[in-house]
Amino acid sequence: MVSLQTPLCDFDQPAPDFDLPGVDGRRWNRDQCKGDKGLLVMFICNHCPYVKAVIDRIIRDARELAPLGIGCVAIMSNDPKDYPEDSFDQMRRIARELDFPFPYLLDETQEVAKAYGAVCTPDFFGYNANLGLQYRGRLDESRKETAPESVRRDLFEAMREVAVTGRGPREQIPSMGCSIKWREEA
Repeated sequence: MVSLQTPLCDFDQPAPDFDLPGVDGRRWNRDQCKGDKGLLVMFICNHCPYVKAVIDRIIRDARELAPLGIGCVAIMSNDPKDYPEDSFDQMRRIARELDFPFPYLLDETQEVAKAYGAVCTPDFFGYNANLGLQYRGRLDESRKETAPESVRRDLFEAMREVAVTGRGPREQIPSMGCSIKWREEA
């Protein structure tokens, strides 16, 4: 398991579109996931200890961002060949068990992860109403273990700022997680 940090935010970079299958049986695109004030695209998976440490907080933040006009979507781009816990059936199970308040989509070709420049799980991309990138940072201080409840909610606070002002904070701390499990080229 390789641990990586995300690059710095490339402010105003446009959000690539996508058309991916969801665990709910629907196909979803970027505009269907977007809220009136912005969009949070999260690259996650089922097996990663970094994601497992914060999944309850991701769900909490998505629920609290929805009334602020921020739509959320989670995308799983790992190759499940070596990580069966990341299979579509397991994605469906996890989303149901945890009652995900956002679409959970499979990026089987990994083209969406490449278009976004995703490098790890979790990897967060926060966009404003014009779909310009405003946040590319961490959820909070958690790593492989969940940080105390009292820590600053970096992602939530940044996306709340985006909802109110259309701009993200200038100071951002990169997210850290497991590398995306890329398919081996044939």
